[in-house]
Amino acid sequence: MAAPSFNRRSFLHSALAGTAVSGLNAAPAALANEHYFDEPAQKLELNDDADVIVCGAGPAGIAAAITAAHAGARTRLFEVHGCLGGVWTAGLLTYIFDFDKPGLTRELTKRLDERDARRNQNPSRFVYEPEEMKVLLEEMCVEAGVKFQMHTRVSAAFREGNRLRTIITESKAGRQAWRAPIFIDTTGDGDLGAQAGCGWDVGQAKECPCQPMTMNALAVVKDAKAIAQFTSFNGTDEFNGPSGHLTCVEAFKQELKRAGIETSYGHPTIFPVRDDLVMLMLNHEYGIKPWDAAAISEATVRSRAEVFRVMRALRKLGGVWEDLQIAATAEQIGVRDGRRIHGRYAVTRQDLIEGARQEDAVARVTFGVDIHADSKKTNESEPISHSDFKMKPYDIPLRALIAKDVDGLMMAGRCISGDFIAHASYRVTGNSVAMGEAAGVVAALAAKSRRLPHDVEWSEGAKKLAEMGQRV
Repeated sequence: MAAPSFNRRSFLHSALAGTAVSGLNAAPAALANEHYFDEPAQKLELNDDADVIVCGAGPAGIAAAITAAHAGARTRLFEVHGCLGGVWTAGLLTYIFDFDKPGLTRELTKRLDERDARRNQNPSRFVYEPEEMKVLLEEMCVEAGVKFQMHTRVSAAFREGNRLRTIITESKAGRQAWRAPIFIDTTGDGDLGAQAGCGWDVGQAKECPCQPMTMNALAVVKDAKAIAQFTSFNGTDEFNGPSGHLTCVEAFKQELKRAGIETSYGHPTIFPVRDDLVMLMLNHEYGIKPWDAAAISEATVRSRAEVFRVMRALRKLGGVWEDLQIAATAEQIGVRDGRRIHGRYAVTRQDLIEGARQEDAVARVTFGVDIHADSKKTNESEPISHSDFKMKPYDIPLRALIAKDVDGLMMAGRCISGDFIAHASYRVTGNSVAMGEAAGVVAALAAKSRRLPHDVEWSEGAKKLAEMGQRV
């Protein structure tokens, strides 16, 4: 017993001596052993200036924050990246699906067109310029009066009884505490819901398999018109046929084969962005859990390396690929699967089969089931699979956006309550915007009237959106 006592005294002596030498600004002393580190407690100043706090500024979070602010709520928005927009911007997605809906989707489309920042004029699916999207979203949040803070991650959540009351964020400013009546989880991966103690599902089972991740990249080509036969969404709305998406993919695969390279994604795709700027979607990273930072880091490195291998191989072909150059790779690898927080309703496969109609419908989904291969082996035979049934357009109810296990918490985007099959349909960003609007207006009404979200009827939310001109 003598040795542990000596080690402990020595550690304390060294720690205290270090504090004395370092002065008042030194970190507090702490106790450690071979397996654990006891982090010292500290008092944080409590920020209590918001009615609604939105965590995650992707498509759903932007919509939720703007709508809550328009509805009269003091709104704060936190984002981990250095820009707003999530997968639209930091993820360099560049294309949008299921966007032909009433509300904020139409406002975004109109303002992108005013900037000449949208290609392929189909209202349901189109390509946009990610840098213009960054500026537009910042302007819209400023106009709405949203207080947003970037480079900030939600790191902890605390309840009083069963009600979420306080969150902790981490940033260059250190740990900060924030309180609000209502919170909205738009992190995509359900980080806030999990931290608050909600139940959740992921992939096809708790340990997955999950849909793969993909690193998008922007590239400059010698002449975009010269590679039109390889480029999807290039003036056509068809997915097959003479110039449709699948035909373009197959033609591009033959070019890759000629270059002596095979991509980890079986449907490598080029999307037009503007002039000679295109987006490349080339890779899959399999079996990565979105909360495993080490695994995501490794996947990011592999993906970026693959993008450059493909670029160099194509460039060696010369001709239309001469001077091909990577302009940017995504700051965030694209995540398809994440936690699906348990809500007061779960959207299911059966809803898609039946084309379910809901009295509290906040969005109607028309995008089909889109499941990317969960392993390299599956990718070789079927890179993308669809449902074994004919999907009918279906409704997402407000109840799927309200947490079941924790009061005062809503969700929007791909972390809402649903099963694996339904998630593979509703996860696209047009639906995320519609869900964000619904969560934002209900959160604002609940906060301003001192109610909980599940006490607000959707008819009240829909009426408020109509008064605001966001659902016309």
